[in-house]
Amino acid sequence: MEFGWISVFGAVIVILMMIPNIIYAIRNKDEKNQCTNQFMNVIEQIGRYACIILMWMPLFVWKFGFSSVYGLILYLIGNGCLLVAYWIIFAFYMKKRTRKRALALAVLPTCIFLLSGLLLRHWLLVGCALLFGVGHIYVTQKNVAAADV
Repeated sequence: MEFGWISVFGAVIVILMMIPNIIYAIRNKDEKNQCTNQFMNVIEQIGRYACIILMWMPLFVWKFGFSSVYGLILYLIGNGCLLVAYWIIFAFYMKKRTRKRALALAVLPTCIFLLSGLLLRHWLLVGCALLFGVGHIYVTQKNVAAADV
């Protein structure tokens, strides 16, 4: 179960994760990042963009694919469930912002990136997912505290 030089599944997952973020950015144009820790802001952005690219492009991977059909099934079902949860929580977050919802929206993409990296044996994606998770959760906590959600 190998991919060529691109993973359509990974690209679709990234696109589906981006849609609510684009909607949010359009509706909240004036919102500013309240996190003043530049190191954590950079860590978050490096992790984010690296994960977005590595989800669909097999950089530094010898074999880009699943070890078995079960790996593919777990990838599809696991990421499908995580994406549905992400979209549902995002819909609730757009109606009423809470600390728990904001943190869930920080954790779920990290889980998607981690699950994908582990099942694809894409260790650079796993590392970048951890980097993104630490940065994204930290920055989200600071923004939520500043907004007094």
